Amino acid sequence: MKRLPAVLLACAMLLSLAACGNASVSSPSSGSGSSSEVTVTFFNTKPEINSAMEQMAREYSNSHNGVTIEVCTSDDTVADHMAARYAARDPYTIAMVDTKDIYTLGPEHAFDLTGQPYIADATGCIELVDRIASVPFCVEARGLIYNASAIETILGREFVPSEYATLDAFRALLDELVVGGMTAPVGILKEDWSLAAHYLAQFIEERDDPDALVADLRTGRVDLIRDAKFNSLMDTFDVLKTNNYAASSPLAAEREATEQRLAEGKIAFMFGGNWDWAQMSAYDCSEKIGMMPLPINTTDIANTKLIGGPSKMLFVEASSDISVESRQAALEFLIWLFSDGSRWLTEEFALVPAISTISADSLDPLSRTVSEYSNAGKLIPSYNYMPDDHITRMGAEMQKYLVNQCSREELASAIEAYWTTVP
Repeated sequence: MKRLPAVLLACAMLLSLAACGNASVSSPSSGSGSSSEVTVTFFNTKPEINSAMEQMAREYSNSHNGVTIEVCTSDDTVADHMAARYAARDPYTIAMVDTKDIYTLGPEHAFDLTGQPYIADATGCIELVDRIASVPFCVEARGLIYNASAIETILGREFVPSEYATLDAFRALLDELVVGGMTAPVGILKEDWSLAAHYLAQFIEERDDPDALVADLRTGRVDLIRDAKFNSLMDTFDVLKTNNYAASSPLAAEREATEQRLAEGKIAFMFGGNWDWAQMSAYDCSEKIGMMPLPINTTDIANTKLIGGPSKMLFVEASSDISVESRQAALEFLIWLFSDGSRWLTEEFALVPAISTISADSLDPLSRTVSEYSNAGKLIPSYNYMPDDHITRMGAEMQKYLVNQCSREELASAIEAYWTTVP
């Protein structure tokens, strides 16, 4: 666990408390005007659904007298933020973290979920030596999001995503859209998490043994510029970059603006995931939105699958810094979330549930696509064990590449150099 200097720790705690304060949701007062007796703090690491989560917390608190659900967020890395909370002996009752964090925090902090009613129907729970440490919040996947209505209006024919699985076919399609009047058919999100944790990670995830490649990267045994997977992935990125509507100033393009353009059919494609529906749906969005595997010239089946799987693990705090009453309230809240409250997952959060008993009938178009690929066994597992600074450091390198401030050779060298510094 990382330790923070005293001054930074104090600042981190002030910021974390402020974040909780801004997102806190209280249940209505009783007739005597007293406040709730039990508070469950919920650490949310999916900012795109934070507003909806606060509404969910309000609904739950309104219908469960004596319980307050307090939703908290942080802009810090999960590892640093959780370290600050633990150092202050103020952990969250329920924390949403990434898979790798469960292996770090779980042995000491995860309460055993064995026997909870949703566990038998859950896909992707993490089991440690002596306990079930976490349950997935959802199933997520990423690929190339498309607006079929916009494409078909220009082509004058049905858009069949599988016909454009290779980069050669996809490039020809983009050329056809440009000739048809869509000057720049692509949007690229500038965010470091999108460029590094999602796009760049795919050259690792496509391997039969990602861990073996990571081990070779750490020991400097990979000549990345000669690696076929890396080059095919970057070939596709180059085509996306060339056709980017914001090519002249890609780092000035805001995520919301890009998603609005895709929703309204001003562009046809954007690399992203089913989580993007939460923002796209705020606009006049075509129902013929979908997601396809990233088009790549490859000799294997990587261009027939999305990247994804169970995502965002939930665990309940086991330490004595959480009261027995608060922990019990947290367990009861999770039972509600995965049963009577499950509409929040599918309808309000626009997520694919990881619990098989939750109906997926009301899923949005992107989540339906993910559900279909998942059910068909067409998901390449996400690599969930990136170092904590991978997003920021490799995201910055990808941003440099996006704005043509470095060559592919320089990008490959930067990636190689980064991995040799990873302990």
